[in-house]
Amino acid sequence: MNRARFTIHCGDHTLELGERTLLMGTINVTPDSFSDGDRFYKTDQAIKQGELLASHGADILDVGGESTRPFSDAVDIEEELRRVIPVVSELAKRTSLPISIDTYKGRVARAALDVGASMINDISGLRYDAELVQVAATSQVPLVLMHMLGSPRTMQLEPHYGSLLSEIIGFLEERIRFACEAGVSRDRIIVDPGIGFGKTVHHNLLLIKHLDSLTTLGRPILLGSSRKSFIGAVLDKEVTEREPGTWATVCASIFKGAHIVRVHEVATCRQIVDMMDAIINA
Repeated sequence: MNRARFTIHCGDHTLELGERTLLMGTINVTPDSFSDGDRFYKTDQAIKQGELLASHGADILDVGGESTRPFSDAVDIEEELRRVIPVVSELAKRTSLPISIDTYKGRVARAALDVGASMINDISGLRYDAELVQVAATSQVPLVLMHMLGSPRTMQLEPHYGSLLSEIIGFLEERIRFACEAGVSRDRIIVDPGIGFGKTVHHNLLLIKHLDSLTTLGRPILLGSSRKSFIGAVLDKEVTEREPGTWATVCASIFKGAHIVRVHEVATCRQIVDMMDAIINA
């Protein structure tokens, strides 16, 4: 399996995608993360976690200040800014990695870019805040567009598809077109099928199994399966026991064409990803 290769400029950084898999390390600056609880809610804790992920081999740090777990409520903009901006600012100074801001709010994205972020990771696919697409267009930073059925509050209320893969691909095609018409460069767009965002256990398994179908979009693929509930459902494991299941999904997604994998634990995943890349590139 030969992945398509892409070069994406990310602030002062250049992301070379395809020859090897990039690891995006997750930092949840929230009191109610599904995976981390409130472990990194305090600014100093989040900064230390970012430095740790960097030392373990992360390629990108993804900072978010709003939990988007199923049935969660939105966070006020001022509160989200209070949570993430000091973390992004410090990590931009203390690490040499590109920093992604995980938000669907234009004002939060703009403030994060102003203090050192160089990528936007939007779970809404530019559907929730009209300002965000303008921020992405004017800044010309890499933009992750994700598929989600509904909203975090409603997405797991009996998710249903007539045709899972074609509907997700169609959604992402339309979102790419919308972004480009607003001035975003197509060359900077990354797509994410949204594992766990309006999908049943079976939907998530099928998405990973057929992830290579997204190559028709002609854009790099990001996958975030780490510690999610479908792993717990398959293995009957609580969130703290889902790393082995996460590693299996990482391997499968890489073999099926993922360019970036978003994970909570980086040290072991770094070895797994490097071994998978060695096999693919042999």
